[in-house]
Amino acid sequence: MAVVPSTNEFRVRKDTTPLYAHILKWGLLALATLAALYVVQKLIAQGSWFGVVITAFILTCILAVYATRRAVPMKYLLPGLVLLVTLQIWPIVYTVATAFTNYGQGHVLSKDEATTQSIAQSVQQVAGSPRYKLSIAVPEGADPMTGDLNFLLIDPDGKYLVGNKDGVKDLATDGVAIGDKPPMTGLIATAPGYTILTPKQVNDRNKTNADEVTNFAVPVSKEAGIKALGTKQAFQGEPTLVYDAKADTLTDAKAGKVYVPKNAYWTAEDGSGTLPTGWKQNVGFKNFKDLLTNETIRAGFFKIFIWNVAFAAISVLSTFFLGMLLALLFNDDKLKGKGFYRSLLILPYAIPGFVTSLVWASMFNQDFGLINSLTHLHIDWLGNAWWAKVAILLTNLWLGFPYMFLVCTGALQSIPGDVREAAKIDGASPFRTLRSIIMPLLLVAVGPLLIASFAFNFNNFTLIYLLTKGGPFEAADTSIGSTDLLITYAFRLAFSGASPNIGLASAVCIFIFFIVAAMSYSGFARTKSLEEVN
Repeated sequence: MAVVPSTNEFRVRKDTTPLYAHILKWGLLALATLAALYVVQKLIAQGSWFGVVITAFILTCILAVYATRRAVPMKYLLPGLVLLVTLQIWPIVYTVATAFTNYGQGHVLSKDEATTQSIAQSVQQVAGSPRYKLSIAVPEGADPMTGDLNFLLIDPDGKYLVGNKDGVKDLATDGVAIGDKPPMTGLIATAPGYTILTPKQVNDRNKTNADEVTNFAVPVSKEAGIKALGTKQAFQGEPTLVYDAKADTLTDAKAGKVYVPKNAYWTAEDGSGTLPTGWKQNVGFKNFKDLLTNETIRAGFFKIFIWNVAFAAISVLSTFFLGMLLALLFNDDKLKGKGFYRSLLILPYAIPGFVTSLVWASMFNQDFGLINSLTHLHIDWLGNAWWAKVAILLTNLWLGFPYMFLVCTGALQSIPGDVREAAKIDGASPFRTLRSIIMPLLLVAVGPLLIASFAFNFNNFTLIYLLTKGGPFEAADTSIGSTDLLITYAFRLAFSGASPNIGLASAVCIFIFFIVAAMSYSGFARTKSLEEVN
């Protein structure tokens, strides 16, 4: 006779999740959806459809994973995957893509945007054109010298407008205040989201950036644009440049010149000059070729590379040996107060590196520095190429030995005491015990950390930048410093100098990646042999 199942076996397991957890879950999903919709709206306004697709894809993944009870492992993996893609993979892909372009000073726009900007900059005043009251501004929080220019305008009818490189639109009146004192009398003196530039700031920006404000124009249409007339007025005029899409040329109707695209600039056919606004375009392997074949760049690149490798290697070896010797000293059971001494030794490691770098920079001052004062020397530590390198290595030794001291202390304490006792019984001297037993066992634990330390020092931007800024520089070439690392050289190429070249800097970063990867791979391959010690 068949057994009748108990009614308890048919009971469905009830959901024991508290109500507040459900409310919190759906509330967070709603917030994520609203945030994604806000981001999508901003991206659509900027015309970034690729960003819209990525944002929609991420939102879909979030809803698909967290709105159901399935895919439990993915609930934990998704945040890490999103952060991995956004903070690691995407920057790498973007850097590689940028390395194949001419992206940099004067080459940040697309060709269409550069053409529109050139046409707008050619605007000249015509009789009867409208005049505007003008306030020159940058986005709130931006640097007055480099922030995107915005014209805050009051038209003849009293309407508030804001114009930038993308065109002109209405300015919301909420929070807008009109000045009643010079130099802003009758002009927009305050506007939410913008910082109004003073006349001095406008003049300084013109001097620094080749009359940038004077030449800047707000495109209104293909036939008109708005340009500044001084610092308080603007006018709407007509451009002298006309674009022929079929022939892909710009013609200056007033000067009778024809401009053709060449080297990402509109260049006059007769070779007499170029228009100031260029565009971003693919240049293939040009940046990599320049690094390897351009005599000036190549000489500087290999000079920096040799010092870069020497700096990283000497830093790792010096910090390791000092840290190891101190760890061996304070690992002696006979020593009293070891905890106190160890606490003192790790103090340099506890202080932020940028603070220590600035303190040591002042100590190395030739005239007033503590080091020259105590030693009664008059060494130009930061002005002489060789002494500057010595100063960097000494500072990095001070910064790095506490870390090596900590890891060596931990590794030494993990070595069994009976191993040393056996060596002592066999008649091994202290030095032989250190060389043949302690060091191999120590390197098993410390070897990978030495490789990681080498990679860190190879890209030790903070120390070099705060201590010497890559200098001292040769009078003939101020783009390459005597203490530059490849990373500081890439930074200077990208953001400093007369013509920053982010594309070339990205190519340098790719070289750095492969150099560090090759050296790290070689190091890890060698450390495998140490595993046999165990």
